[in-house]
Amino acid sequence: MKIAIVLFNLGAPDSLEAVGPFLRNLFSDPAILRVPRILRPLLAGWISRRRTPEAQNIYAKIGGGSPLLSETQRQAEALASRLNDRGDDSYGVFIAMRYWHPLIPETVTKVEEFAPDRIVLVPLYPQYSSTTTASSMRAWQQAAKEIGLSRPTNTVCCYPEQAEWVECQTQLLASTIAESGENLGGLRILFSAHGLPKRIVDAGDPYPDHVERTAKRIINSILHRNMGELDWVVCYQSKVGPLEWIGPSTESEIVRAGRDQKSVVIAPISFVSEHSETLVELDMTFRDLAERSGVRTFHRVPAAGVHLSFISGLVAIVDSALARETKVDSAPGGRVCAPGISDCPCPTNRAEAPP
Repeated sequence: MKIAIVLFNLGAPDSLEAVGPFLRNLFSDPAILRVPRILRPLLAGWISRRRTPEAQNIYAKIGGGSPLLSETQRQAEALASRLNDRGDDSYGVFIAMRYWHPLIPETVTKVEEFAPDRIVLVPLYPQYSSTTTASSMRAWQQAAKEIGLSRPTNTVCCYPEQAEWVECQTQLLASTIAESGENLGGLRILFSAHGLPKRIVDAGDPYPDHVERTAKRIINSILHRNMGELDWVVCYQSKVGPLEWIGPSTESEIVRAGRDQKSVVIAPISFVSEHSETLVELDMTFRDLAERSGVRTFHRVPAAGVHLSFISGLVAIVDSALARETKVDSAPGGRVCAPGISDCPCPTNRAEAPP
């Protein structure tokens, strides 16, 4: 059997010239810019023009373009190798970016040419949000319908507590703590995730609930390694615009750590690849803020990349999806969102999920 695995990711500009078009694509998405449809093109153009110079300055600091695509290609190659080495079915692993090449419609065409018997859609967003995974799912469905791609398809909506994902994060965090040489009593862990406007969360988006679940699983895993009690907090970065965003902000937590005379280990808990938000915002902007705020020492946990446990987790996620009849499901299966959260794509609770 031929199986197509599609990895969803945000996408990022690969040159300074691509920054403007990338931003225009981003703000043209109704999941991002939630205004009446008639206004969106005008506002998207205006916002992208205003933000392009600042964004170009950011990408100039990391060589003029994002490494996100090359990082995702390495993950796709590692996953394809693991799947195809088993020698049972034939797997093709494809990358589908939401806002820059290879865009979702381009990937739909490649998958159609591959002529798979089944398709599995896997987001490289461990925590579900209407602004990321849901947006990619809708774009895929629309593009597939336009060219007539119709194959049995399973979609993985999220995996915030998936065992191998948590193990990957635990190993990376434990290694960074060990390498820091810091006494645990003087250390604070900041689990930093990409932020969201508060009104999106108030409307039922489960993202912060998923981020908290990931963080708690990692901390429990650390405790099982007998490393001792840890001082930790979940916080959110990358706020833009005048709207109120969920908090606390990563900036405010760095300042608080300085006041408390703490050393900081910062872990990018919602990012699986290195890109501008890790290489510039965390490594440069926040490191500078930490120094100015009196943080004793500052250490950053690397993104998952092609860590063995993360790739093993993707293999398990694919296998779990293929074993289920449910069209949209979490990994390892069933609803993971809290009962009061309305914007959850999973139809069942874990206890009711098919075996």
